[in-house]
Amino acid sequence: MKKLQQVFILITCILVIAVAAVQRDGKLWGDSLFNKEKTAKTNKIDTLRTLDDGTIIINTTYLAKDVKGFGGAVPLEIYIKKGKIDKVKALKNSETPDFFQEASELLTRWNGKTPKQALAMKVDGVTGATYSSRGIIGNMKAGLLYASKNMERPSLFDKMDLRAKSLIGLLVVLMAAIIPLFVKNKRYRIFQLLLNVAILGLWSGTFISWSVLVGFMSGGINFWLSLIPIVMLITAFIYPLFGKKNYYCSNVCPYGAAQELVGMTNHHKWKMSKRLVQNLEHFRKILFWVLMILMLAGVWSKWMDYELFVAFIFQSTGWIVILIAILFLVLSIFVPRPYCRFVCPMGSLFKLSSTTSVKKLI
Repeated sequence: MKKLQQVFILITCILVIAVAAVQRDGKLWGDSLFNKEKTAKTNKIDTLRTLDDGTIIINTTYLAKDVKGFGGAVPLEIYIKKGKIDKVKALKNSETPDFFQEASELLTRWNGKTPKQALAMKVDGVTGATYSSRGIIGNMKAGLLYASKNMERPSLFDKMDLRAKSLIGLLVVLMAAIIPLFVKNKRYRIFQLLLNVAILGLWSGTFISWSVLVGFMSGGINFWLSLIPIVMLITAFIYPLFGKKNYYCSNVCPYGAAQELVGMTNHHKWKMSKRLVQNLEHFRKILFWVLMILMLAGVWSKWMDYELFVAFIFQSTGWIVILIAILFLVLSIFVPRPYCRFVCPMGSLFKLSSTTSVKKLI
Protein backbone atom coordinates (compact mmCIF):
# COMPACT_ATOMS: atom_id res chain seq x y z
CA MET A 1 0.00 0.00 0.00
CA LYS A 2 2.84 2.41 0.89
CA LYS A 3 4.58 1.67 -2.41
CA LEU A 4 1.34 2.39 -4.27
CA GLN A 5 0.98 5.73 -2.48
CA GLN A 6 4.60 6.56 -3.30
CA VAL A 7 4.00 5.90 -7.01
CA PHE A 8 0.82 8.00 -6.87
CA ILE A 9 2.69 10.91 -5.26
CA LEU A 10 5.50 10.62 -7.85
CA ILE A 11 2.96 10.80 -10.69
CA THR A 12 1.37 13.82 -9.02
CA CYS A 13 4.77 15.53 -8.88
CA ILE A 14 5.27 14.88 -12.60
CA LEU A 15 1.85 16.41 -13.31
CA VAL A 16 2.85 19.47 -11.27
CA ILE A 17 5.95 19.87 -13.46
CA ALA A 18 3.75 19.51 -16.56
CA VAL A 19 1.40 22.26 -15.37
CA ALA A 20 4.40 24.47 -14.62
CA ALA A 21 5.71 23.88 -18.16
CA VAL A 22 2.39 24.90 -19.68
CA GLN A 23 2.14 27.98 -17.45
CA ARG A 24 5.69 29.15 -18.17
CA ASP A 25 6.23 28.16 -21.80
CA GLY A 26 2.78 27.32 -23.16
CA LYS A 27 4.19 24.00 -24.37
CA LEU A 28 4.18 20.38 -23.34
CA TRP A 29 6.78 17.94 -24.64
CA GLY A 30 7.54 20.24 -27.58
CA ASP A 31 3.96 20.86 -28.65
CA SER A 32 2.44 24.32 -28.27
CA LEU A 33 -0.92 24.19 -26.50
CA PHE A 34 -1.92 27.76 -27.31
CA ASN A 35 -1.74 30.19 -30.22
CA LYS A 36 -3.05 27.72 -32.80
CA GLU A 37 -3.07 30.43 -35.47
CA LYS A 38 0.60 31.07 -34.83
CA THR A 39 1.27 27.35 -35.11
CA ALA A 40 -0.57 27.21 -38.43
CA LYS A 41 1.62 30.01 -39.76
CA THR A 42 4.74 28.19 -38.59
CA ASN A 43 3.73 25.14 -40.59
CA LYS A 44 4.28 27.15 -43.78
CA ILE A 45 8.00 27.56 -43.09
CA ASP A 46 10.18 26.42 -46.00
CA THR A 47 13.10 24.23 -45.03
CA LEU A 48 15.05 25.50 -48.05
CA ARG A 49 14.64 28.72 -49.98
CA THR A 50 16.83 30.67 -52.41
CA LEU A 51 17.29 34.45 -52.51
CA ASP A 52 17.62 36.49 -55.71
CA ASP A 53 21.41 36.63 -55.36
CA GLY A 54 21.61 32.82 -55.23
CA THR A 55 22.05 32.56 -51.45
CA ILE A 56 20.54 29.33 -50.12
CA ILE A 57 18.85 29.49 -46.71
CA ILE A 58 18.37 26.30 -44.68
CA ASN A 59 15.77 26.54 -41.90
CA THR A 60 16.25 23.85 -39.24
CA THR A 61 12.82 24.23 -37.58
CA TYR A 62 11.67 20.82 -38.85
CA LEU A 63 15.06 19.24 -39.52
CA ALA A 64 16.06 19.41 -35.84
CA LYS A 65 12.73 19.52 -34.04
CA ASP A 66 13.93 16.77 -31.66
CA VAL A 67 17.09 18.71 -30.74
CA LYS A 68 16.49 20.74 -27.58
CA GLY A 69 18.39 23.43 -25.76
CA PHE A 70 17.72 24.59 -22.20
CA GLY A 71 14.15 25.76 -22.81
CA GLY A 72 13.15 23.87 -25.96
CA ALA A 73 13.92 23.92 -29.69
CA VAL A 74 16.71 26.20 -30.96
CA PRO A 75 15.94 26.66 -34.69
CA LEU A 76 18.51 28.29 -36.96
CA GLU A 77 18.75 29.71 -40.45
CA ILE A 78 21.97 28.76 -42.26
CA TYR A 79 22.91 31.08 -45.14
CA ILE A 80 25.04 29.41 -47.84
CA LYS A 81 26.50 31.68 -50.52
CA LYS A 82 28.65 30.43 -53.40
CA GLY A 83 28.94 27.02 -51.76
CA LYS A 84 30.16 28.33 -48.39
CA ILE A 85 28.43 29.27 -45.16
CA ASP A 86 27.97 33.03 -45.12
CA LYS A 87 26.26 33.36 -41.73
CA VAL A 88 24.07 31.56 -39.22
CA LYS A 89 21.05 33.28 -37.69
CA ALA A 90 19.25 32.17 -34.54
CA LEU A 91 15.45 32.17 -34.77
CA LYS A 92 12.99 32.79 -31.94
CA ASN A 93 13.38 30.32 -29.07
CA SER A 94 12.58 29.83 -25.37
CA GLU A 95 16.15 29.79 -24.08
CA THR A 96 17.18 31.82 -21.04
CA PRO A 97 18.45 35.08 -22.67
CA ASP A 98 21.71 35.29 -20.69
CA PHE A 99 22.65 31.67 -21.39
CA PHE A 100 21.73 31.91 -25.08
CA GLN A 101 23.72 35.10 -25.49
CA GLU A 102 26.78 33.21 -24.22
CA ALA A 103 26.10 30.27 -26.56
CA SER A 104 25.41 32.49 -29.59
CA GLU A 105 29.14 33.11 -30.05
CA LEU A 106 29.11 29.65 -31.66
CA LEU A 107 27.08 30.98 -34.59
CA THR A 108 30.17 32.34 -36.37
CA ARG A 109 32.32 29.19 -35.97
CA TRP A 110 31.19 27.70 -39.30
CA ASN A 111 31.47 30.86 -41.43
CA GLY A 112 33.52 30.45 -44.60
CA LYS A 113 33.30 26.64 -44.59
CA THR A 114 31.57 24.41 -47.11
CA PRO A 115 28.79 22.22 -45.64
CA LYS A 116 31.06 19.15 -45.77
CA GLN A 117 33.95 20.99 -44.12
CA ALA A 118 31.60 22.31 -41.45
CA LEU A 119 30.24 18.82 -40.78
CA ALA A 120 33.76 17.53 -40.22
CA MET A 121 34.50 20.20 -37.60
CA LYS A 122 34.55 19.28 -33.91
CA VAL A 123 32.95 22.31 -32.30
CA ASP A 124 32.97 22.42 -28.51
CA GLY A 125 30.17 24.11 -26.61
CA VAL A 126 30.47 27.34 -24.68
CA THR A 127 31.28 26.90 -21.00
CA GLY A 128 28.39 28.33 -19.04
CA ALA A 129 25.72 27.58 -21.65
CA THR A 130 25.88 23.80 -22.03
CA TYR A 131 22.30 23.06 -23.08
CA SER A 132 21.98 26.03 -25.45
CA SER A 133 25.32 25.10 -27.03
CA ARG A 134 24.12 21.54 -27.63
CA GLY A 135 20.96 22.91 -29.23
CA ILE A 136 22.91 25.12 -31.63
CA ILE A 137 25.42 22.39 -32.53
CA GLY A 138 22.63 19.82 -33.06
CA ASN A 139 20.69 22.20 -35.32
CA MET A 140 23.81 22.95 -37.34
CA LYS A 141 24.47 19.24 -37.85
CA ALA A 142 20.92 18.67 -39.08
CA GLY A 143 21.01 21.69 -41.39
CA LEU A 144 24.42 20.84 -42.80
CA LEU A 145 23.40 17.24 -43.47
CA TYR A 146 20.43 18.56 -45.40
CA ALA A 147 22.58 21.09 -47.27
CA SER A 148 25.09 18.46 -48.34
CA LYS A 149 22.22 16.22 -49.54
CA ASN A 150 23.17 13.62 -46.99
CA MET A 151 19.69 12.86 -45.72
CA GLU A 152 20.15 9.24 -44.76
CA ARG A 153 19.25 8.39 -41.21
CA PRO A 154 22.08 9.62 -38.95
CA SER A 155 24.12 6.96 -37.19
CA LEU A 156 24.07 6.46 -33.45
CA PHE A 157 27.40 8.28 -33.18
CA ASP A 158 25.99 11.27 -35.10
CA LYS A 159 23.20 11.54 -32.53
CA MET A 160 25.47 11.37 -29.49
CA ASP A 161 27.47 14.19 -27.95
CA LEU A 162 31.00 12.79 -28.16
CA ARG A 163 32.88 15.81 -26.83
CA ALA A 164 35.40 15.07 -24.06
CA LYS A 165 33.41 17.22 -21.63
CA SER A 166 30.26 15.14 -22.18
CA LEU A 167 31.97 11.74 -22.13
CA ILE A 168 33.90 12.48 -18.92
CA GLY A 169 30.76 13.98 -17.39
CA LEU A 170 28.81 10.82 -18.25
CA LEU A 171 31.52 8.67 -16.66
CA VAL A 172 31.44 10.77 -13.46
CA VAL A 173 27.65 10.72 -13.15
CA LEU A 174 27.59 6.93 -13.70
CA MET A 175 30.22 6.54 -10.99
CA ALA A 176 28.09 8.67 -8.66
CA ALA A 177 24.98 6.66 -9.54
CA ILE A 178 26.50 3.19 -9.07
CA ILE A 179 29.64 3.02 -6.91
CA PRO A 180 28.20 4.51 -3.66
CA LEU A 181 25.60 1.73 -3.72
CA PHE A 182 28.38 -0.78 -3.03
CA VAL A 183 31.36 1.18 -1.68
CA LYS A 184 31.09 2.84 1.75
CA ASN A 185 34.52 4.40 1.99
CA LYS A 186 35.27 7.92 3.24
CA ARG A 187 38.25 8.46 0.94
CA TYR A 188 36.30 7.39 -2.10
CA ARG A 189 33.37 9.60 -1.06
CA ILE A 190 35.64 12.66 -0.90
CA PHE A 191 37.02 11.75 -4.34
CA GLN A 192 33.50 11.40 -5.79
CA LEU A 193 32.34 14.67 -4.22
CA LEU A 194 35.33 16.46 -5.77
CA LEU A 195 34.46 14.98 -9.17
CA ASN A 196 30.84 16.06 -8.80
CA VAL A 197 31.87 19.65 -8.09
CA ALA A 198 34.70 19.91 -10.63
CA ILE A 199 33.28 17.92 -13.57
CA LEU A 200 29.48 17.99 -13.24
CA GLY A 201 29.32 21.46 -11.71
CA LEU A 202 32.16 23.72 -12.82
CA TRP A 203 33.20 22.08 -16.11
CA SER A 204 29.99 20.82 -17.69
CA GLY A 205 27.44 22.89 -15.74
CA THR A 206 25.04 19.94 -15.54
CA PHE A 207 22.57 19.55 -12.68
CA ILE A 208 18.88 19.10 -11.98
CA SER A 209 16.93 22.24 -11.15
CA TRP A 210 13.33 23.37 -11.48
CA SER A 211 14.24 25.31 -14.61
CA VAL A 212 15.85 22.22 -16.18
CA LEU A 213 12.89 19.98 -15.27
CA VAL A 214 10.30 22.43 -16.61
CA GLY A 215 12.42 22.92 -19.74
CA PHE A 216 12.50 19.17 -20.37
CA MET A 217 8.75 18.92 -19.79
CA SER A 218 7.94 21.80 -22.13
CA GLY A 219 10.48 21.12 -24.86
CA GLY A 220 11.05 17.37 -24.58
CA ILE A 221 14.29 15.47 -24.03
CA ASN A 222 16.76 14.53 -26.73
CA PHE A 223 17.88 11.19 -25.30
CA TRP A 224 21.36 10.96 -26.82
CA LEU A 225 22.26 14.58 -26.04
CA SER A 226 20.92 14.42 -22.48
CA LEU A 227 22.45 11.24 -21.07
CA ILE A 228 23.97 12.99 -18.03
CA PRO A 229 20.75 14.68 -16.82
CA ILE A 230 18.79 11.50 -17.58
CA VAL A 231 21.05 9.51 -15.23
CA MET A 232 20.58 12.27 -12.66
CA LEU A 233 16.79 12.08 -13.03
CA ILE A 234 16.89 8.31 -12.52
CA THR A 235 18.80 8.71 -9.24
CA ALA A 236 16.39 11.46 -8.15
CA PHE A 237 13.04 9.88 -8.98
CA ILE A 238 13.53 6.14 -9.61
CA TYR A 239 16.05 5.19 -6.92
CA PRO A 240 13.66 6.22 -4.08
CA LEU A 241 11.13 3.67 -5.35
CA PHE A 242 13.69 1.02 -4.36
CA GLY A 243 14.45 2.47 -0.95
CA LYS A 244 17.27 4.87 -1.90
CA LYS A 245 15.74 8.14 -0.72
CA ASN A 246 17.60 11.43 -1.23
CA TYR A 247 20.21 9.59 -3.32
CA TYR A 248 20.64 12.38 -5.86
CA CYS A 249 20.97 15.05 -3.17
CA SER A 250 23.48 13.02 -1.15
CA ASN A 251 25.60 11.47 -3.90
CA VAL A 252 25.18 13.33 -7.20
CA CYS A 253 24.16 16.99 -6.79
CA PRO A 254 27.20 19.26 -7.42
CA TYR A 255 26.10 21.97 -4.99
CA GLY A 256 25.30 19.45 -2.28
CA ALA A 257 28.78 18.00 -2.82
CA ALA A 258 30.34 21.47 -2.53
CA GLN A 259 28.58 22.09 0.80
CA GLU A 260 29.71 18.74 2.19
CA LEU A 261 33.32 19.28 1.14
CA VAL A 262 33.42 22.74 2.70
CA GLY A 263 31.83 21.33 5.86
CA MET A 264 34.69 18.82 6.20
CA THR A 265 37.08 21.68 6.96
CA ASN A 266 35.52 22.17 10.40
CA HIS A 267 34.65 19.34 12.79
CA HIS A 268 33.19 21.65 15.45
CA LYS A 269 29.75 22.45 14.09
CA TRP A 270 27.20 24.72 15.69
CA LYS A 271 24.92 22.82 18.05
CA MET A 272 21.39 23.55 16.89
CA SER A 273 18.47 22.79 19.17
CA LYS A 274 15.92 20.25 18.03
CA ARG A 275 13.27 22.96 18.01
CA LEU A 276 15.35 25.25 15.78
CA VAL A 277 15.95 22.42 13.31
CA GLN A 278 12.21 21.66 13.23
CA ASN A 279 11.39 25.34 12.67
CA LEU A 280 13.87 25.56 9.80
CA GLU A 281 12.40 22.42 8.24
CA HIS A 282 8.93 23.96 8.53
CA PHE A 283 10.32 27.08 6.82
CA ARG A 284 11.58 24.93 3.92
CA LYS A 285 8.15 23.33 3.50
CA ILE A 286 6.31 26.66 3.66
CA LEU A 287 8.75 28.20 1.16
CA PHE A 288 8.25 25.24 -1.18
CA TRP A 289 4.45 25.46 -1.17
CA VAL A 290 4.50 29.24 -1.61
CA LEU A 291 6.79 28.88 -4.64
CA MET A 292 4.56 26.11 -6.03
CA ILE A 293 1.48 28.31 -5.74
CA LEU A 294 3.24 31.22 -7.44
CA MET A 295 4.48 28.95 -10.23
CA LEU A 296 1.26 27.01 -10.85
CA ALA A 297 -0.83 30.18 -10.77
CA GLY A 298 1.44 31.71 -13.39
CA VAL A 299 2.16 34.65 -11.08
CA TRP A 300 5.94 34.33 -10.76
CA SER A 301 7.98 31.50 -12.21
CA LYS A 302 11.18 33.56 -12.50
CA TRP A 303 12.21 32.28 -9.08
CA MET A 304 13.56 29.23 -10.91
CA ASP A 305 16.36 31.41 -12.28
CA TYR A 306 17.57 32.06 -8.73
CA GLU A 307 18.21 28.46 -7.63
CA LEU A 308 21.78 28.30 -6.40
CA PHE A 309 22.83 25.50 -8.79
CA VAL A 310 23.18 28.06 -11.60
CA ALA A 311 26.10 29.61 -9.69
CA PHE A 312 28.23 26.88 -11.32
CA ILE A 313 27.51 28.62 -14.63
CA PHE A 314 29.08 31.76 -13.21
CA GLN A 315 29.86 33.26 -16.62
CA SER A 316 26.13 33.75 -17.23
CA THR A 317 24.77 34.03 -13.68
CA GLY A 318 23.87 37.21 -11.83
CA TRP A 319 26.15 38.29 -9.00
CA ILE A 320 23.30 38.03 -6.46
CA VAL A 321 22.95 34.27 -7.03
CA ILE A 322 26.72 33.79 -6.87
CA LEU A 323 26.93 35.80 -3.65
CA ILE A 324 24.12 33.81 -1.98
CA ALA A 325 25.72 30.54 -3.12
CA ILE A 326 29.03 31.60 -1.54
CA LEU A 327 27.26 32.63 1.68
CA PHE A 328 25.65 29.20 1.99
CA LEU A 329 29.03 27.56 1.37
CA VAL A 330 30.52 29.63 4.19
CA LEU A 331 27.57 28.67 6.40
CA SER A 332 28.33 25.02 5.54
CA ILE A 333 31.49 25.32 7.63
CA PHE A 334 29.30 25.55 10.73
CA VAL A 335 26.02 23.84 9.66
CA PRO A 336 25.95 20.61 7.59
CA ARG A 337 24.44 21.22 4.13
CA PRO A 338 22.27 24.20 5.17
CA TYR A 339 20.84 24.93 1.71
CA CYS A 340 19.92 21.29 1.10
CA ARG A 341 18.27 20.84 4.48
CA PHE A 342 16.47 24.12 5.02
CA VAL A 343 15.88 25.88 1.67
CA CYS A 344 16.29 23.92 -1.58
CA PRO A 345 12.98 23.83 -3.57
CA MET A 346 14.40 21.12 -5.83
CA GLY A 347 15.30 18.93 -2.87
CA SER A 348 11.81 19.52 -1.45
CA LEU A 349 10.31 18.10 -4.65
CA PHE A 350 12.58 15.05 -4.43
CA LYS A 351 11.56 14.53 -0.80
CA LEU A 352 7.91 14.91 -1.76
CA SER A 353 8.16 12.47 -4.69
CA SER A 354 9.73 9.81 -2.46
CA THR A 355 7.15 10.17 0.32
CA THR A 356 5.42 6.88 1.12
CA SER A 357 2.29 8.34 2.70
CA VAL A 358 -0.13 11.02 1.59
CA LYS A 359 -0.42 12.09 5.25
CA LYS A 360 3.24 13.21 5.22
CA LEU A 361 2.80 15.70 2.38
CA ILE A 362 2.37 18.67 4.68
